[in-house]
Amino acid sequence: MTRAKVTLTLASAALLTCGALTGCTQSDAAAAKKYPTWQNTDVNAVSRTTTGAGVAATTSMKPDGTLETVALDETTGQKLWANPATMTGRLPGMGVQAPAVVDAGRGQAVVAAIDPVKQGQWNATLVTRDARTGRQKWTRPVHSTFGPQRCGPYLCLSEHTALNTARLVVLDPLTGQTVWRLPGIAEVEWSDPTRVVLLRLASHPVLEAHDLKTGKTLWQLPVEQALGAGVNMSGGWAFGATDTNLVGYVAPYTDPHTKRTSMFGLFSLRLADGVLEWMRPSVVRVYPSGNPALSPIVRPVDQQGQYGGFARLDGDSGRVVGQITAAQVPGSGWWLAFPQKMDTLGFLKPSAPGTAFNLISGQPAEVQGAKGWSFCVTDPQPLKLTGIASGFYSIAALCEFDLATGRRITTAGAPPTWFTGSQSGWRIWRDEKGALHAIKDGTTTSPGMYG
Repeated sequence: MTRAKVTLTLASAALLTCGALTGCTQSDAAAAKKYPTWQNTDVNAVSRTTTGAGVAATTSMKPDGTLETVALDETTGQKLWANPATMTGRLPGMGVQAPAVVDAGRGQAVVAAIDPVKQGQWNATLVTRDARTGRQKWTRPVHSTFGPQRCGPYLCLSEHTALNTARLVVLDPLTGQTVWRLPGIAEVEWSDPTRVVLLRLASHPVLEAHDLKTGKTLWQLPVEQALGAGVNMSGGWAFGATDTNLVGYVAPYTDPHTKRTSMFGLFSLRLADGVLEWMRPSVVRVYPSGNPALSPIVRPVDQQGQYGGFARLDGDSGRVVGQITAAQVPGSGWWLAFPQKMDTLGFLKPSAPGTAFNLISGQPAEVQGAKGWSFCVTDPQPLKLTGIASGFYSIAALCEFDLATGRRITTAGAPPTWFTGSQSGWRIWRDEKGALHAIKDGTTTSPGMYG
């Protein structure tokens, strides 16, 4: 194994200077004086990064188009181990699956991923390894799956997703023993040490809470109860949680045969009992943006399919806390950009002056000197994966831009918390080349754009 290309900067390492750091900028150096940071250019991360028990794990693409599961030390960015990975049964719209990191307690943690091992009728193998050493613990044959997920202290796996026998199994992360199972296709949207909330994907999708030890159903909420009859999850979905609520977003889907568009929008329910708290039907989530549970930015769409202005919602109440009207939206040829605090809505134009609005007052804002974070590229290319269906894209990267000129700021520091999220004070993100970066700035644990 080659030595990982890792740059580590600690606040206590006063002798290190920006010149000694690969890719370091003035902004990075300023941050490094206050917070520990690292970057690892030995990976090409194409999935989300999951963390737990001091380990960060991601799915990386190798130069030959194959995938591998990579585990890193969360505090240094050093690669701990890597093993081949694959996808079988996952839908392209879901993106590349990330490994699942499960802290099983008693100082034991595992990383679970799908390995490209064929055994007779099986297409791959679920393999769990010690999070720090990579030593294999147990395996489970896989036909098709959306990938493993952490559910509290257990491991959840949707399996046989391409068959009529699809089911979700809850497994002991240390032994692989089945704790309980549920028929049909389901995805974990939230969990704590005792409960898990699943999205059961069917013609009439349902959100369902279960006791993690017994599998007992605690409450159910049909998604159509929140958004109306005719919900179709094919357009995509996203969830995020506050302390007490789960906020969900279902994107619109237009049936190619009937040309009808399914019901869509945002809604919030109480994690304690599944009771609906608020609903915002007929709005689309805009990108880039924060997690649906934290200051979601949306655009209303009328029955004729016409877009309105932009609105920032309060994740707790669903109320509009700031908006601009459709008449204020400038022409075309722009894409959205937001600052660190998401209090300004920027319309970025490449290499040209943009427009900005105060997102709270709705009034025009000065663009001279204004900065905003947006996607580094607006025309991403699908990943050229070997032996895997086409249509998968890597997790997007954000870059900082000068709204007055439309040019990228090369001295940009860490992306905003609303994009990266934070886990136990660490924020980890990928750049446009797939390298991973991290900063421990003590930010309160919160979800980012991708969860």
